[in-house]
Amino acid sequence: MGAPDFAKLPHIGEALKRKEDYRFLTGAGQYTDDVNLANQCHAVFLRSPHAHAAIKSIDTAAASKMPGVVGIFSGKDIDGKMGGLPCGWLINNPDGTPMKEPPHPVLAIGKVRYVGDHVAMVVADTVEQAKNAAEAIEVDYEVLPALVSVADAAKKAGGVTLHDAAPDNQCYKWALGDKAQVDAVFAKAAHVTKLDLVNNRLVPNAMEPRVAIGSYSRANDEYTLYVANQNPHVERLLMTAFVLGLPEHKVRVIAPDVGGGFGSKIFLYAEDVALTWAAKQLNRSIKWTGERSEAFLSDAHGRDHVSHAEMAMDKDGKFLALRVHTDANLGAYLSTFSTAVPTILYATLLAGQYTTPQIYVEVDAWFTNTAPVDAYRGAGRPEATYLLERLVSRCAWEMGLGQDEIRKRNFITEFPYQTPVALQYDTGDFHASMDKAKALAEVAGFAERKKASEAKGQLRGIGYSSYIEACGIAPSNIAGALGARAGLFECGEIRVHPTGSVTVFTGSHSHGQGHETTFAQVVAARLGIPVENVDVVHGDTGRVPFGMGTYGSRSISVGGAAIMKALDKIETKAKKIAAHLMEASDADVEFANGEFTVKGTDKKIPFGQVALTAYVPHNYPLDKLEPGLDETAFYDPTNFTFPGGTYICEVEVDKDTGEVRVDRFTAVDDFGTIINPMIVEGQVHGGIVQGLGQALMENCVYDNESGQLLTGSFMDYAMPRADDFPMFKLDTTCTPCTHNPLGTKGCGEAGAIGSPPALINAVLDALAPLGVKDFDMPASPHRVWEAIRKGSVSPTQEPQQAPLTASTQGRPTP
Repeated sequence: MGAPDFAKLPHIGEALKRKEDYRFLTGAGQYTDDVNLANQCHAVFLRSPHAHAAIKSIDTAAASKMPGVVGIFSGKDIDGKMGGLPCGWLINNPDGTPMKEPPHPVLAIGKVRYVGDHVAMVVADTVEQAKNAAEAIEVDYEVLPALVSVADAAKKAGGVTLHDAAPDNQCYKWALGDKAQVDAVFAKAAHVTKLDLVNNRLVPNAMEPRVAIGSYSRANDEYTLYVANQNPHVERLLMTAFVLGLPEHKVRVIAPDVGGGFGSKIFLYAEDVALTWAAKQLNRSIKWTGERSEAFLSDAHGRDHVSHAEMAMDKDGKFLALRVHTDANLGAYLSTFSTAVPTILYATLLAGQYTTPQIYVEVDAWFTNTAPVDAYRGAGRPEATYLLERLVSRCAWEMGLGQDEIRKRNFITEFPYQTPVALQYDTGDFHASMDKAKALAEVAGFAERKKASEAKGQLRGIGYSSYIEACGIAPSNIAGALGARAGLFECGEIRVHPTGSVTVFTGSHSHGQGHETTFAQVVAARLGIPVENVDVVHGDTGRVPFGMGTYGSRSISVGGAAIMKALDKIETKAKKIAAHLMEASDADVEFANGEFTVKGTDKKIPFGQVALTAYVPHNYPLDKLEPGLDETAFYDPTNFTFPGGTYICEVEVDKDTGEVRVDRFTAVDDFGTIINPMIVEGQVHGGIVQGLGQALMENCVYDNESGQLLTGSFMDYAMPRADDFPMFKLDTTCTPCTHNPLGTKGCGEAGAIGSPPALINAVLDALAPLGVKDFDMPASPHRVWEAIRKGSVSPTQEPQQAPLTASTQGRPTP
């Protein structure tokens, strides 16, 4: 069934209210912390107060004798009994040699490498008892110099070495493209625009902190781990095969309701392994509930790139070549997918929406004494889009063009399009998104709004961002060739019950995306049954055959496609049953709107009758078919999906205080076929807020000398709130994906990808008359005020930047 036909089915495109919301709104959701097991005790982790220190000794004698203590474990207790936490993506250097992979112990062995590193696990009857005992543990540290920034890492500052396996603190050097060809183009270019920028480090901060409960049954030698995780099957695979060496079928991982993930709950964390292993050692169920302060310290952080970018252009502003160098901070250890983020998921998106013929990218990845850095909403694509869209807007004002005009001159217009950075876009219409965004944003009235702001003593600016994203990493064989150490398929099972109702078992996992509604709409549309007759099960390796989880905006395009393949099998078998009942050839049976009909006749029977017959086979072709109606399918996509769009942001800036106010924000996205527009709108709203949060206020900062986390709580780390933003104007265009059966593209990360450069470009546009040429995120009042103070140049200094504002003619406002 092709995408156009699917898009016309009932329920597809309907804004149905989410089925799962009733239980959440009435307090009936079950999160991991709501689970309490028999004979349960509690764990607390003693964490390093130092960024870098040798562990000379750990004395647990006094702590072990304290009330309620069940057990205490440190690095010496696990050394040799389990492996370290694995990295799931191998990156090779340009000469073919592999990256450096230092051990990542579950509990620190001999050394701690960041503030928050796991030193010991204390297990007691209550949380309070465990905390008291943890405070009684005496650790003798030899404090060592700390290395925090990639700039210091690149300079080999102070001779600091984190890992013996990486004496220069470099994990890898990676490159993509033909350097010689790119250099040759730059040598002949009419104009070259250069930009240095920082993509600031972020702390994910999902509403629900991480939680885990490990349990063990001596009766059947089986383990169960309840965990707030986005991909329970992958968690089980990594933990059993690479760390604990357990038979996979002896471990069940259950991820119930999860209160937000954003990438930070994809990974295999030390706490999960320690609890699972210790449950057998103590023959007790062990629960750990992370506190917000622990989340700041030890959840994988996001972003943290320092880059230099250059664009070569001809005299008319056509892009000829792009040259990029990025230093990426990986933190103290390699997290599960950390190595892929600044390489495969970043550099391959640097073509953006543009016909840049030549691109060369170099990435140096460094170990530092900070929390591990890994995928965070968008994972590499926001970093690529921020760099490219900031650079494109700078190209515009240097060439005397509007931000819209320079983009239009360089947009890709013919598809499929092979980029110079490996990806091939299957479809898109970038001009349509731009045109619709400009109309919705009322760009034609910007000049009048700017005058009105000036009359109030405010500065107004407009910023553009035209992003493209690669979703649903695929296919497995290509990903494997690029270094992935796992398959990237998805699994779906359709179980039709005798009454005709359906249970869907999906390897995707919902942590806020609305799977229980969207997937039910897909099944109901295909089978012609009510949406309320479809239940969706996910997040349990004991019930779902297999799956790769939810991340990278892959749920509907990969998980949904697996469900569609299973539905194909259901339909094929059901037609044979229906043909037998109607005494016809199955080749003559058609299925639509929940009914089976025979071509050229008035014979028809409903889907429910076929379902009942499958389980009550009194009149059934038993010589040809088995009873039952239950099918499973795996789907390995042949390509990424490529959502894209244009975002336009308008801001007002108070030049006396530096305060930035988002006055208007417009987003037009192309997500292909949309199953539920209300859910898509919610995803875009959330993504935009997350992206604007980074651009305006969020910033994770470590002390450069001590390595202490300076933004370790909400007192120091600003988070966006609803009243920080206006109502967003949203719309969509549609070019269906050509290679999945639904025609869908991912939507969950788009807002976080396209919004940061739109806002910063708007701020720079507003500040251009004051001589401000550049600054890095976040655009907090103090940073903007400093930029204004430093940018107000005298006539003898550098001339002021030309305004970035695009008029309806695509020219800068004088």
